[in-house]
This record gives sequence, structure tokens and C-alpha cells, in this order.
Amino acid sequence: MTAFRAFRIHQDDAGYHAGIETMSIDALSPGEVLVRAEWSSVNYKDALAGTGKGKILRQFPLNGGIDVAGTVVASTDPAFKEGDKVLATGSGLSETRDGGYSEYVRLPAAWTVALPPTLTTREAMIIGTAGFTAALALLRMTENRQTPALGPIAITGATGGVGMLGIDIFSGAGYEVHAISGKPERFDFLRRIGAAQCLDRHELAFSGKPMESARYGGLLDNVGGATLAGFLPSIAPYGNAAICGLAGSPALSTTVMPFIIRGVSVLGVASAGTARDVRDEVWKRLAGAWKPRHLDVICTREIALHEVASVFETMLAGGSFGRTVVRIAG
Repeated sequence: MTAFRAFRIHQDDAGYHAGIETMSIDALSPGEVLVRAEWSSVNYKDALAGTGKGKILRQFPLNGGIDVAGTVVASTDPAFKEGDKVLATGSGLSETRDGGYSEYVRLPAAWTVALPPTLTTREAMIIGTAGFTAALALLRMTENRQTPALGPIAITGATGGVGMLGIDIFSGAGYEVHAISGKPERFDFLRRIGAAQCLDRHELAFSGKPMESARYGGLLDNVGGATLAGFLPSIAPYGNAAICGLAGSPALSTTVMPFIIRGVSVLGVASAGTARDVRDEVWKRLAGAWKPRHLDVICTREIALHEVASVFETMLAGGSFGRTVVRIAG
């Protein structure tokens, strides 16, 4: 069978190690849809997996990369045929099955998404898991009656992938967005992609009171911990806090007051195992009314497959900025 390159991760007698290897299609994880990969992306989870600094992989060896987009070269499922453009995010990639840092990827049909005609494979990977997560948060919030009339949406971790794409998506959907970040030198950039206001997280003054004035209609939180606890008392009646990250802390110390006095809802956003019908709906919206308007601005770096390991340490150290896409084909 065809030999190809892949960024493969091992844990064996030699320890934890990863790098570009040559492998065959027969060695790939099982699935109904064989894809020639064109683009992937680099996420924080990929950096943890590629360096071994996070327990991401549940079996070894596996190819890294939680996102992939490309062209179908073979399929045993009638829903997909040779030549179709497809994508996949999460769904066990680089966790329980071979991921997208590979010239060929074999996917289960149940988790393969037809690429919407208004997106290129490169655009889909700039969006990737990060943009999918932000859009899933907005879907959950709107399904729970979030509207722009409730007030501004605060987005924490605003200079991360989810934060940036969240600013673009939420503002494009008609919401006033207040970006929260500890990097004031990036505020002009955040305003460029849709933030109406930018707040330095180091200057946030939470009173510690169980209730504060209702300054925000809702919250997209990537941080957790004291930041999430600090914003909850400021959410307007029947607003929503969508939680998708724990960059600050997984702990949460708060009171029930915002929930029982103002009817605030906390919505968990778990993008990796999203149900297929919801997944399709999110990508439909990302290709339509919620398509980010600043993808070429948010994508700040493009690298080749053999360069993926070179960006991991910088990302884990907090030194990366914007989305990095990985060119697989060519």
C-alpha cells in the first residue's frame, strides 16, 4: 500500500517520543472513509500530546493532530465518495485513533463532516476545534434564549484560539463583545476582529460579593477558577455562562445566588464528543451566518507537516499568538 509521512507519537521502552515517520495505509486506525489530508491546525491539546506534557493519548502509537481536512480517496460508506471534500475535529483524533498530522487519515463515517461549499479546507482548519468550540458555545447559548438585547458578552482568554474566533463569531452574530485578556499589547488586534471593549484581566476588580450589577448579558469562559467565579455575579437575568476551558484553574468557588436570583445558566461546552446532528448544525452555521470574517488575520502562521514539533514548546509557554495551520499536502 501507499507509503506516506505522519507525525507519530510513541510511548515505549524508549520513553515518550514523537516525530515524522513513514508508514502505510494498512497501519492506520480503522474507518470507512480514507482521506488525503490537505490541512490541519495546532491546538494547545496538540502541543500537550506531542510533547507528552499532558495525558492526551489513551493508546500508543498514534498520529498527532485533533483536526484535519482533505479529499476522500476511498469510502465504503455511501454518504461519501471519492473526490468529496471533508473535515473532522475532535472525535477521538490523536486520542484513541490516528489524527490529522498525516498525509492520509482514515475516519469513521459517523464523525466525517462534508465540507460546506462556502469553506475551503484551509479555512476549515483555521476555524478547527477552536472555532467549532466557540460556535458550539453560541449555539448552546442561543438555544437557551441568549440575545444581544441581554447585554454584552464577556469573552475571557481572548487572545487564545477559542477567544479570538469567539470574538469574531459573536460580534458577527450581532453581539457586543468585551474581550478579557492579560495581554494589553494585543488590544488593537482584538478590536480589529470585533471586540467593542478590551479589559486587562490584571486590572479586574471583583468585589467577592455574591451579586453585583448586571453588566454582562453572558459569558464565554476559557479560564475557569477565580475569573469565572468573578464574572458570574455580573451576568444579567437569564443570561448564560458558556464554559469551555480551564486555563486558569479547574476549581470553582462561588454561590448559588446568580442562579436562583437572576436565573443565570451555566452551559458546559464539550466539543470533542459533540453529537453528530449538533456537529452538522454548528458547521452549517460556521459556513453561513456565523462564518468568521477575519480568518486571514487570525491565522498568523502557516507551517509544513515536518515543522509541527517546532511550535509546541512556544505554545505551551504561552508565547504563541493567533491560529497556526499545518499544510499537509504538497
